Amino acid sequence: MDRVHGALRQSSVTSRTQLTTRTRPRSLSLSALPPFERGGIRGGQAQAAAMMAAAALRPHKAPPARVPTRLVAALCAACFFVGVCVVNRYWPVPEHPGCPDKASSDHAWGALSQTREVIMALDKTISDIEMRLAAARAAQAMSRGMSPSDSEDDQGSGRHRMSFVMGVFTTFANRKRRDSVRQTWMPQGDQLRRLEEKGVIIRFVIGRSENPNPDNEVDRAIAAEDKEYNDILRLNHVEGYGGLPMKVQMFLSTALTMWDADFYVKTDDNVHVNIGITRSILARHRMKPRVYIGCMKSGPVVTKNDSKYYEPDHWKFGTEGNYYFRHATRQLYAVTRDLATYISANRHILHKYSNEDVSFGSWLIGLEVEHVDERSLCCGTPPDCEWKAQAGNPCAASFDWNCTGICNPVERMTEVHRRCWEGRGAEGHSQF
Repeated sequence: MDRVHGALRQSSVTSRTQLTTRTRPRSLSLSALPPFERGGIRGGQAQAAAMMAAAALRPHKAPPARVPTRLVAALCAACFFVGVCVVNRYWPVPEHPGCPDKASSDHAWGALSQTREVIMALDKTISDIEMRLAAARAAQAMSRGMSPSDSEDDQGSGRHRMSFVMGVFTTFANRKRRDSVRQTWMPQGDQLRRLEEKGVIIRFVIGRSENPNPDNEVDRAIAAEDKEYNDILRLNHVEGYGGLPMKVQMFLSTALTMWDADFYVKTDDNVHVNIGITRSILARHRMKPRVYIGCMKSGPVVTKNDSKYYEPDHWKFGTEGNYYFRHATRQLYAVTRDLATYISANRHILHKYSNEDVSFGSWLIGLEVEHVDERSLCCGTPPDCEWKAQAGNPCAASFDWNCTGICNPVERMTEVHRRCWEGRGAEGHSQF
């Protein structure tokens, strides 16, 4: 047994010795090795040296360097600020709806500039018209034997202020109607002049023929009638052209240049008027600058073209069955001087409907105007106006609603005047 254990220990020692020898570094001297192993070792060393030389020739791959955390944070912040600058430079930032942008501001300035140009053009036109009017008045004054200074005083503060100017609208064919009015409620001759001294001007309003000339029978007849009665106001307006709306505008323009009055009144030649009552009604509103007086009404818009009152612009009032806005009846209405001046100055741009009273009411829509509904300006013919006269409350104007005036005025005007006249107290009513 002892021999066996000794053999095993010897075998173990021998094995460790061989292992140590194999793992020994190659730097050991070759002389210590057996001669048969020296050649192999030298070959291995040469091969190892060659491998080391090749490794030295290959590029050296350094291990990855670590970036500091502070540098990364600074780089991220710089990228963020650069991004913000780029977005603000190339992307438009939406503005608040209440803040106008540059385009809308430029548009507003352009509109303001155009408005100023229009105002300047209007001022120039008005100045030119005023100069022409002054020249015409001076020429008229000189033709009457007055000096230009007298004419200027007349149109200045010394100009006599009238109570109202009434235009009785008529046509070439209504000579008999005019005669019936002259024989009833409209004074003639010296009475008409005395009425003018009290501040009331009454004239028949008529235009001219399409081809006026001294040889024209119509124009010659009107000239002879005016020479006889001196109560006709001729307009520079072709009778029938443009209808009554344009004629009303021309009447206001002409009357404003001839008379300075508190009110300008329009009526028809088939309406009976009490002058004193009319003046009393207007006098109650004399201190108001913008007043529109008449019998206010509102009728349906006529859409059938076979009707006398057909409205071609009915579509502007909405669907079928709509009503007109409130406006005075066409038989008699009045406006103050400011409103008459406004209509005269803007007559070229004010829309004209087919009906005169509707057109006139539309011209005053949107203005700061007081509408006065005066029912005594639209009384019925006898017995309505007669009863009111007997009760001490005579009417200012009387006519038949179904005829838009007095039916058969040539025959009935005398009867209406006899039964509905304000009486001899008219002179008292004429005073303020």
